[in-house]
Amino acid sequence: MGVADIGIDLGTTSVLIYTKEKGIILREPSVVAVSTKTGEVIAVGEDALAMVGKTPDRIRAVRPLADGVVSDFHLCEYMLKYFIRKACGGQTLKPRVAICIPSEITQVERRSVIDAAISAGARKVFLVDEPMAAVLGLGLDISRPCGQIVLDIGGGTTDIAVFTLNGIAIARSVRRAGNAFDQEIIRYVRSSTGLLIGERMAEEAKKALSSVVSPDPEGRITLKGRDLRTGLPAKREISHEALASWLSEPLEEILNLLQQTLEETPPELACDIYQNGIWLAGGGALLGGLPEAVTQRTGLPTHRPEDPVACVARGAGLVFDQAEALEDGVLTPSMYRY
Repeated sequence: MGVADIGIDLGTTSVLIYTKEKGIILREPSVVAVSTKTGEVIAVGEDALAMVGKTPDRIRAVRPLADGVVSDFHLCEYMLKYFIRKACGGQTLKPRVAICIPSEITQVERRSVIDAAISAGARKVFLVDEPMAAVLGLGLDISRPCGQIVLDIGGGTTDIAVFTLNGIAIARSVRRAGNAFDQEIIRYVRSSTGLLIGERMAEEAKKALSSVVSPDPEGRITLKGRDLRTGLPAKREISHEALASWLSEPLEEILNLLQQTLEETPPELACDIYQNGIWLAGGGALLGGLPEAVTQRTGLPTHRPEDPVACVARGAGLVFDQAEALEDGVLTPSMYRY
C-alpha cells in the first residue's frame, strides 16, 4: 500500500485531517488528558474533551496548542502521533504531511511544529499558512492576476490575506479569535448574573446566538454552572441582545484588522475584491450574523461556505499538487537532519 498524503489543520480548538481520496477523515478536539502523578496520557480528542472541567486532582485536561502554536511540545507530539495513526487506520505509515500554521508565527514556533510532526511519524512536512490553505480549500482560483481575500477565524488566531498570481499580496494575523468570544461570554455571565460557567457551556451559548448584528429580541439562552454567591449548582437565562452586545469588543478587533488590510491593498486588487467579495473560513465563521457584520463594516459581499471549518484542512490536503506553483505561504523544510 502506498504512503498517504494527508493535510492537517492543527488548531487550538480542534484537529482536522484530510485526504484527497476520502475527504475529511478525522475531526476531533485538540485536547489531551494526562495524569498529574505519572505524566501518563489517559485520553486524547473526544474522550479528553469530555473530561474538561470535570477531572479530579490526579487528572488534568490540557490543550497542547495555544493561540495556534505549540505550547506543550511533548503532548502535541503525542496527540499528532495518535491522530496520524488513527487516520491511517492503525497502519505504520510514513505519510507526507501538510500542516497549517498562522501566517505570522516565529521561526522557532514553525520549527517546533516540524519537529512534532517528524517525531509523530511524518516522512516529509509542508508548512502551510492558514489563509493559503483556506483559499485552496475554498476552491478559489488565485493563479490569475485577480485579487481574492480570505478572512479565516480559527480558535486561537484570525488570519486575513489577499491573494493574486499564486502568492500573498498582504497578510495580517491577530491572536484573537473564537476562543476570545468564549472567554468574553464567561466574563459576561459571571459579572452580570453571578454564575460561573465553563468553556463548553460558553461555546454552546456562542453557537446558540442568533446574530451579532440583529439578535432575536425575544431570544433567551439558558446556561448552567455554579452560583458564586451560594456555591451551589444553578442556571440562568441571558438574552440574545445582551450577549451580542458583549461580544462586540472582540468582533470589533477582528473587523478593524480586516479594514486595515483592505486599506493597505493596492487599488487594482481592491477593484477585484469589490467584485469578488470577502470569503470566510474557520470555525469562527459560524458565528451567527458574521457575514452581515462584515458586509456592514466593509460594504462588500461576504461569502460563507457550507462547511467553513473544513476549508483549511481541505486546502492543506490539496497543497501537494500545487506546492511548486505557489509563490508564498508554503514552506517545505529540508529533511536531511532526520
